Amino acid sequence: MSNFDAAAAAFDRHRALPEDAARAVRTAVLHALPPRPRLLDLGAGSGRIGWPFITAGDDYIGLDLSRGMLQAFRARSTTARLVQADGCALPFANETFDGVLLVQIFGGLSQWQALLGEALRVLRPGGALIIGRTRTPDDGVDASMKRQLSVILGEHGEPAESRNSREPTQRQLRDLAATDVEIEAAHWQADRSPRGFIDRHASGARFATLPPTRRCDALRQLSVWATGRFGSLDAHVTEIHRFTLRIFKFAER
Repeated sequence: MSNFDAAAAAFDRHRALPEDAARAVRTAVLHALPPRPRLLDLGAGSGRIGWPFITAGDDYIGLDLSRGMLQAFRARSTTARLVQADGCALPFANETFDGVLLVQIFGGLSQWQALLGEALRVLRPGGALIIGRTRTPDDGVDASMKRQLSVILGEHGEPAESRNSREPTQRQLRDLAATDVEIEAAHWQADRSPRGFIDRHASGARFATLPPTRRCDALRQLSVWATGRFGSLDAHVTEIHRFTLRIFKFAER
């Protein structure tokens, strides 16, 4: 079982990338790899990044621990090659893939060293490990709401979210890789509101596992705070969101 099973049904409705952005990510990934690469998407989720690769007929395998997320991916594409497995114990031979994608998987990931070791094990010599994420404004609606929700949950006695392990992963990769480049693969205008954040977060993987009473109390307090901060839960703000790729390439051995 995975915490993301509870979030799977609503994941795409709240967190899908714009179609043009997803296609641009595919183009940027393929540009960084040799022709016709074999790809592993480690933490493929519901396919919000993977579907353009499937549609184009690329040599792509999506892997996730969550059965619910992979079922959502399968509903999107019946031809996708999907594997349910733990990223810390990949069911693949050494040097199987030209590229390994790690997209939005580092929040709350405690065993990042084991996962990184497995990702490098299945990467072919000369291959690339690519870390991707959506970047939103630090002072935007989502960032402000998330910070306040953390404060509220702390007051309710909930432990803070595990530290995001993206930075230590990238530091270790920087020491190992032959080259390290960050690019912006896509950007788009996003319409954000406090109510939209609350709707999205109510179905989030960590939040959805809290006791119902605690969830309701936390969202009620967040709604009161947001009304004071933004004037209304339905206040709409247009923000620029960006999708960046950090591309680590490794020398031929």
